[in-house]
Amino acid sequence: MIASSIYKLIGNALSPAGRRARLSILIYHRVLADTDPLFPNEPTAASFDRQMALLKSVFTVLPLHEVGVHLQAGTLPARAACITFDDGYADNLTLATPILKKHGLHATFFIATAYLNGGRMFNDTVIEAIRRSPLRTLNLDELGLGKFDISGNEAKARAIGQILPQVKYLPLGAREQAAARIAELTQCGPLPDDLMMTTGQLQALHAAGMEIGGHTARHPILAKLDADAARTEIAAGKTFLEQTLNTPIRLFAYPNGKPGTDYRPEQAAIVRELGFDAAVSTQWGSATQSSDPFQLPRFTPWSSKPARFVPMLLGNLRR
Repeated sequence: MIASSIYKLIGNALSPAGRRARLSILIYHRVLADTDPLFPNEPTAASFDRQMALLKSVFTVLPLHEVGVHLQAGTLPARAACITFDDGYADNLTLATPILKKHGLHATFFIATAYLNGGRMFNDTVIEAIRRSPLRTLNLDELGLGKFDISGNEAKARAIGQILPQVKYLPLGAREQAAARIAELTQCGPLPDDLMMTTGQLQALHAAGMEIGGHTARHPILAKLDADAARTEIAAGKTFLEQTLNTPIRLFAYPNGKPGTDYRPEQAAIVRELGFDAAVSTQWGSATQSSDPFQLPRFTPWSSKPARFVPMLLGNLRR
């Protein structure tokens, strides 16, 4: 209680109400039942529950679709924050949403629509293949990626960290082919087909009062696409969501999301032209009255230690 009061005072100084307000937008992807040995900092249900309690005790948590007008008008409350999730994992509904509702919190979920109903994103194909591989060494020379020690969880995590950045920026078709070939070379056997939500789960998430946003269809690196292809990807995701949920889709998240690397101003212009109200990146920092509403920054404190959660969010307000 004392810590929350002190944190609020610090937050008031860094993000007062009104024109000097700074908006914190948190990014999540998944909430897991138990700690993942390959990704120990990924939140579990227990740690996410603690984080949401801490967030609510210090910050004023608002729906993302409500803050845009207030931010630009200079009418945000002190210590304003929003919660977002990217991609469309099933655990967003089964684990994260009950915790959000327990704390009376709202979140926006950005959905890559092509992977609903049994699909699997390229990164998860690579991750789950290496996780399940019986091999001690993975030879990816034929893909120009090299050889990797995968003899234990730490080695597997290092290999994944080295492989994914190389595969991520391949052309869209080549990216999927490379991920599939990596799975073959790992000798991993069947991979999970229930990581992402079904259409029914997406509808249940919307019915639970959560905001749904666009995230393209196939999660491409938009900066690698020409204008027509980028427009098609962004529009396809928006159209699918609007038809499935029978509601306007007002918010968008750039896949991967680094300004200048993963998307450029011309793709932000397409998002605006397609009728979205705002868009978020993965550039760390907090938004101010002068921020571009189609390039709002986001941040997640990646520490698994509860004592560091709020201090890291307060530190992000200085960005």
